[in-house]
Amino acid sequence: MTTAVAVDVEGGDRAPASIVAGIELALERLDVKILAVGRAESLALLGDHPRLERIETTEVIGMDEEPASSVRTKRDSSLVRCAELVRDKAADATFSAGNTGAAMASALFKLGRISRVSRPAIVTPIPVPGSTPTALLDSGANAECSPAWLVQFAVMGTVYAQERLGIQNPRVGLLSIGEEKSKGNSLVKEAHELLVNASGINFIGNVEGRDVMSDTVDVVVADGFVGNVVLKTLEGAMRTAAKAVLDSLAAGEGGQEFADRALVKLMPLLGQLSADTYGGAALLGVDGLSLIGHGSSGPDAVLNAILTAVGLAEHDLVGRIRAAIASA
Repeated sequence: MTTAVAVDVEGGDRAPASIVAGIELALERLDVKILAVGRAESLALLGDHPRLERIETTEVIGMDEEPASSVRTKRDSSLVRCAELVRDKAADATFSAGNTGAAMASALFKLGRISRVSRPAIVTPIPVPGSTPTALLDSGANAECSPAWLVQFAVMGTVYAQERLGIQNPRVGLLSIGEEKSKGNSLVKEAHELLVNASGINFIGNVEGRDVMSDTVDVVVADGFVGNVVLKTLEGAMRTAAKAVLDSLAAGEGGQEFADRALVKLMPLLGQLSADTYGGAALLGVDGLSLIGHGSSGPDAVLNAILTAVGLAEHDLVGRIRAAIASA
């Protein structure tokens, strides 16, 4: 049976044009049904396709709007309707590159949490050149956490790494300022003790920021404040480093020609490091499949987010997390 993905056509800094282009790429390249959700004028940009269904709405939640109140008041917004489609089993997953807080709020309000999950967490695949990405969570859902929540993040991150990244026994690390168990604040120290004694988790101890983009760990657990700072720092550092390398190669007489040739060789690596390659970050812990994209998502990011949504739906990620939490 073809997987159905509800896509928020209005979400993102480059919506609706980039979202529409990404949907059309997905329909062309993937065996997927798309439920495109948005205003009539945005949906009119889409061509006809037998696996495309248009869901017309009248409201949009802006990128700068307060998440909870906007979800409550704008009930006919594209974000809210997407979550309702998953709740009502009309779609297997939802994707939005819009307001992250509102996407989380709509998922929580409309889908609810999996039983016994204290808080949902955003998991983001961090590229590791030449190796499998590292799953980082929480990367922004919860600025303040309890030690027990970090253990639940580790459980959910383990399932995600198994189903999304294909790692049979993922190595889980706790992000800290040193590898020794005595390092870190009270949250990290207490979480470390709990993780040592937790079942079903291949806990390897504390890891540092430099380990996130290495092949020494598969899942990195942190509170949402630290995780989001790490994510945004890595994004900025990778863009800055790539530009600095290309500018350096282009300097001097004949440098631009040399830089152009070098860029051809660098493109596969830059592709690995691009956020567009991984599309969307999954919100783990809600009772339905919800993916959140970067606000600047272009067509390739939308395509890859839809591809990820299809894979996670086929692997029944939500059901597997439900079972793992129940037995943890």
